Formats: sequence, structure tokens, C-alpha cells
Amino acid sequence: MRVIGEEGDQLGILAKDEAIRAAQEKGLDLVEVAPNADPPVCRIMDFGKYKYQQQKKQQEARKRQTVIQIKEIKVRPKTDEHDFQTKLRHIRRFLDGGDRVKVTVFFRGREIVHKDRGLSMLHRVIEETEDIAKVEQEPRSEGRTMNMFLTPIAKKV
Repeated sequence: MRVIGEEGDQLGILAKDEAIRAAQEKGLDLVEVAPNADPPVCRIMDFGKYKYQQQKKQQEARKRQTVIQIKEIKVRPKTDEHDFQTKLRHIRRFLDGGDRVKVTVFFRGREIVHKDRGLSMLHRVIEETEDIAKVEQEPRSEGRTMNMFLTPIAKKV
């Protein structure tokens, strides 16, 4: 098997017990790196330290990644002006926080006849948030609801 030293230097092709002995003399482990190579490649290293470093790299990567959530705001076609403004503030806060927002208009009873009111409400949300959001999914009617998705616009640095 081909053996690589702890500093990355080639020790040459050694027998298995010679390679193990060389690793034990240095107080390190013999780790098989490429078993399918001809001859197989092994490396002399501190395997516990290697696993610890890998774990730290994964932890650091997880720390840097951002989780984007979908927040939902529900309104009705008869939602009053003050309530609409409150919902709009919530939408803006969610978008500023970097989350996607699903805006849903619920139709109850005979309100389903006035889909135009729900659509105009969603278009108003689009107009009010066009400076911080873009429409990911246009308003779409599904049964007794009408949905659309907004995503925050990437801020220029």
C-alpha cells in the first residue's frame, strides 16, 4: 500500500504491517484514504483530530446558513382599512426579516361571488410592498381562497 506521511510527504509503497508500525512509532493512526486505488493509499494522521476538525467545519457551515421561513397573512375581502394597514405592517416586518410571505384572502359564505374585491386587495398589497418585495407567485384562486407569495428583494450593499 502507498503510504503518505503526516506532513503530506510520500513514504513510498510499504507492506501493511510496516505502515502500521510507522504510524505507531509516531503515535498516530493509519487511515485508508483511497481503497480503490492500485495500490491502496493510506495516510498517517491523528484520526480523532481529523474528525473533530470536520465536525467544527460542519458546525461553522450550519451557523452561516440562513433558514428562510414562510409567514402567512390572512385577510378577508371585507377587511377594513385600519386592519389592512396593520396586516401590511406585519408583511413589511416579515419581508425585512428576510422571510417569504404568503398572503391569503379567505372568502366565507356568499363573499365568493366578489372575487374581484379579493384580487384588488392582493394587488394593493403588491403596490404597497413593491419597494421591498417582488411577487414570487401571482394571485391564484383555489377553492374559497386566493393566494400569492412575496419574496424580499436582495438588498444592495
